[in-house]
Amino acid sequence: MSSYSLRGLRWFEALSGEAKPLEGLPASLKVADVRLGEQSVRLLAVVADPDSRFPRARNGEVGLLEGWGLAKAVDDAIDADRDASHKRALIAIVDVPSQAYGRREEALGIHQALAGAADSYARARLAGHPVIGLLVGKAMSGAFLAHGYQANRLIALRDPGVMVHAMGKASAARVTLRSVEELEALAASVPPMAYDIDSFASLGLLWETLSVEQVEQPLAEDLERVTACLLQAIDDVEAGPRDLSGRLGAFNRIASSRVRQLLREQW
Repeated sequence: MSSYSLRGLRWFEALSGEAKPLEGLPASLKVADVRLGEQSVRLLAVVADPDSRFPRARNGEVGLLEGWGLAKAVDDAIDADRDASHKRALIAIVDVPSQAYGRREEALGIHQALAGAADSYARARLAGHPVIGLLVGKAMSGAFLAHGYQANRLIALRDPGVMVHAMGKASAARVTLRSVEELEALAASVPPMAYDIDSFASLGLLWETLSVEQVEQPLAEDLERVTACLLQAIDDVEAGPRDLSGRLGAFNRIASSRVRQLLREQW
């Protein structure tokens, strides 16, 4: 039994069908160009690579290879579609437990690798590529910032295994000098401290949540429902602005909106 999640890989396989993954990328990165309905899309997923040369990045973490690999895969799409009237959508399939924590990663500039991935996604969004994040598992820490968070629209599957946070519970408990139990009690009244998808949705960051029958191994009806939602999200993106202003309307983001208003007035 593997110790790592296979959700990202299984959803990539389901959505990509018979399409052959692109070559020249790390084994931990699955990328394929497919057609969803009438839309041309590029699927991107970070998956576990037990044989990675970087031990800290063997369970689906986003490390040096993954960060630079994502940047390349997204930049290639930007370059290929630069003069196209209709730019392909980018769908980030998100199941990432963390960024890769290690001395080698720090020494070799993991901050630059992950920033490169985030920058590429942002430039793709601003260039007119609809960018959709599909959360099928964990979306944790810097890994989510590098892979998925820059999306125009975020879609999450409704399942206890789909979690969003800055760090894992054990780490967050240590940093806040609390037990895991105390942390969970705090999260019940402070949504940004919680891990569940409803708390994250209350911050206004999700465009849609979906229930499926089998999140670990999608059924045909699960694939059909998710595909329909992805196509709706792409259409919604193409009809609106390219920025992320739509995330600020929720009740639990009132303070964020107020801070931005004051900054605009002062600057």
